[in-house]
Amino acid sequence: MKYLGSHPIVLFLVLNLVLLLIFLIFPINLFEGEIIVENGLSTFKEIRPISLSYFVGLGYEQEDLIGIKDFYLLPKGYLTAFLIIFCLPALIAYRVSLGKKNK
Repeated sequence: MKYLGSHPIVLFLVLNLVLLLIFLIFPINLFEGEIIVENGLSTFKEIRPISLSYFVGLGYEQEDLIGIKDFYLLPKGYLTAFLIIFCLPALIAYRVSLGKKNK
């Protein structure tokens, strides 16, 4: 842990990787997305939070996809993912580097 505190870039990369793995493995419905549902002859769009793990095929069963034609993130979802996965570790690493300079 002392090594991570002394190298903010390594801390950023480790936190970035940990958060990315968490969001790609666990089905945490946090990012705003749109689901296209096909029900017989009608097709409609539903806006709701979706997980990044859905894009790699984790976190859902095949029965859950019955009637779902497609799903994707909206711009707000992309922004949220970027802020959490990249900007939060950058802010923490910056804070550690500032604390190191003050000593």
